[in-house]
Amino acid sequence: MPHSLAKVHRMFELVEPIAAVTFSDVPNEAFLALGMRNYWDGYFAGRAAPLGLAPAEVVHAVFYNFADGEVARHIPWVWGKITPQEAIAMREQGSAAALRQVIGKLADSPGLVQVADLATRAAVSAPTEGRALYAGLRRLAVPEEPVARLWHAATLLREHRGDGHNVALVTHGIGGTEAHVLLAVSLGMRAEEFGRIHHLPKAQLAAVVDGLRGRGLVDAAGGFTDAGRQTRQRIESLTDDLAAPAYDVLSADELDELIAGLEPIANAAQTIDD
Repeated sequence: MPHSLAKVHRMFELVEPIAAVTFSDVPNEAFLALGMRNYWDGYFAGRAAPLGLAPAEVVHAVFYNFADGEVARHIPWVWGKITPQEAIAMREQGSAAALRQVIGKLADSPGLVQVADLATRAAVSAPTEGRALYAGLRRLAVPEEPVARLWHAATLLREHRGDGHNVALVTHGIGGTEAHVLLAVSLGMRAEEFGRIHHLPKAQLAAVVDGLRGRGLVDAAGGFTDAGRQTRQRIESLTDDLAAPAYDVLSADELDELIAGLEPIANAAQTIDD
């Protein structure tokens, strides 16, 4: 059944920290032990693995918001050290271990099994059309162990929403690096301070900011104009709208139960360093 976009957005807020444990120290160290040179090798190996041996150009298109050439620093190099199948297994194991570590006693609570089951029902029910990364994840086996199953479900829901977010960005003419600049602005940060893009050449970032300023989205001080704020809100609203079908399989009571069950888990997961 259809649910309010407020609840759909709340699900995004709750699954994001759970899925994001995959970018933390435990999985990263496991990838480094297998020969990855740095964090980003492990990031691209783990996240791109469901796409198989896709070339850098395809991964760049699917991930959308990395600067030109960044993916090619890691893909296909990582596939000389690890196979996609090995990366999938390593990512699941490391992420489940990280989640179990950060949520402590919640990992063995009776309610976690029900939460994982409800999240999984939603996660495997969404449409795959136009959702390349989500479709790749959907072909993977759902883990049986509850903590791993919850992480897997959160990752499916995250990437389903992410694929839709890319559609929303394209619809509004926002490129990948522009998306990160706008996110930085929304957080009250300058582009050169934002982790995903701070390493890019200053002239390149300045050109992106100037382009957004020229479109009337960013003001002279580097903050949002009214038009910029409205554009970001339209993008977020469309993203939520496109994410909503994943939850149609759940009744109103089931979605409320899922939200309530995820809240303490997500709160605990937010404490992890990523």
